[in-house]
Amino acid sequence: MNKVEKTSVVADLKKTFESSQGVILLSFNGINVPDITELRAKVRESQGNYRVIKNTLALIAAEGTPLVGLKEQFEGPTAIAYTETDPVALAKALKEFVKRNPGLVFKGGVVEGRVVSISQVEELADLPSREELLSKLLFLLNAPLTQLASALMSPLRNLAYVLSQLGEKKQ
Repeated sequence: MNKVEKTSVVADLKKTFESSQGVILLSFNGINVPDITELRAKVRESQGNYRVIKNTLALIAAEGTPLVGLKEQFEGPTAIAYTETDPVALAKALKEFVKRNPGLVFKGGVVEGRVVSISQVEELADLPSREELLSKLLFLLNAPLTQLASALMSPLRNLAYVLSQLGEKKQ
């Protein structure tokens, strides 16, 4: 790789690091090409990307970005998985793959500008998705209104029931 190519790669990585909501560093050993292809597909499904990087170029690109806090993690074979949308979905996809392929190991990550540890990445993967959280929130917001409407309707319902019972008695 010549100097022009390296400069291009560093600029591309820096742009990626700055624009991503979540970046997860991974170490990979003993993983074959079909498994990596499957991993890339899973990551794409979660609206993310997977890329193997050179540590020296990644360290240069990390300067001035939140990834500078992970300098010590750029040792050995390193890959990055990143997303510009939903870091939880990316973490879920990676954790599912890591369970079946022990050669892939989390090194750390950055989520929304904050450095996170390996355990925090795994906790992130255990969170419900954004859609699930929004549906739970809407349910919680709707429940009191539903109860109020039911409480307001119960006297009318009871009155209608009493009147129908009186009507049946007279017949």
